[in-house]
Amino acid sequence: MVINVNVEFLAKDATKAVGRGDLIIVIDVLRCSSTIVTALYNGARAIIPAKTLSEARKLRAKNPEYLLAGERGGLRPPDFDLGNSPLEYVREKVFGKTIILTTTSGTLALINSRGAKWVLVGSFLNARAVAEKAFSIACEEEVGISIIQAGTEGRFSLEDFICSGAILSRLPDESVGFSDSAQAALLAFRYAKNDLYANLMRSNHSKKLIKLGFGEDIKFSSQMDIYAIVPLFRGGIITKINSNY
Repeated sequence: MVINVNVEFLAKDATKAVGRGDLIIVIDVLRCSSTIVTALYNGARAIIPAKTLSEARKLRAKNPEYLLAGERGGLRPPDFDLGNSPLEYVREKVFGKTIILTTTSGTLALINSRGAKWVLVGSFLNARAVAEKAFSIACEEEVGISIIQAGTEGRFSLEDFICSGAILSRLPDESVGFSDSAQAALLAFRYAKNDLYANLMRSNHSKKLIKLGFGEDIKFSSQMDIYAIVPLFRGGIITKINSNY
């Protein structure tokens, strides 16, 4: 069979993929999905996405042993343990921990996707691993694949678009049917792949992060295929599943 593959541009569009019954891959390169992948690689037990700061704080009040993490406007709220920089999620801080995470766009995309049976988390860091796992599941379950780009505060995101193409480039061409949006993402990645960091630096969100002092996050998040981690969002929590990679 041919697996239909689509790309949606904003967090709010996740409901379209849920309605199609697709396996979903959520992407928020700068920085939520990169942070999730890094946290799980460094031994975090689980990550719980929260839609609002209030929801996150209430959950922490009930579970004081959990770490409270995330951002608003790119910055860590003053009472939080961690921000949204993947560089903060070192093994010494997160190993064995459950993390409550709330971000401006990424956790919203995840929560909007929760009606799907399969919701994976993708980034440049785990592009090959998540593509191979998604394809394997889609073939077994006979469903399509939709990449949901979180976007930036409700707007199209260049870095998420290029990352969509990176993940799509790891799928077997002869076994998938790309939508026009997927084809466009693939073309964008092929243009950008020889210098991902420089091309990501062109995005508006990257420019904002640089002004906030997070330029190293962009460099880190632009690395390809360094982690064989596939995060799965199910039952309100994100944990890692085994990868064939």
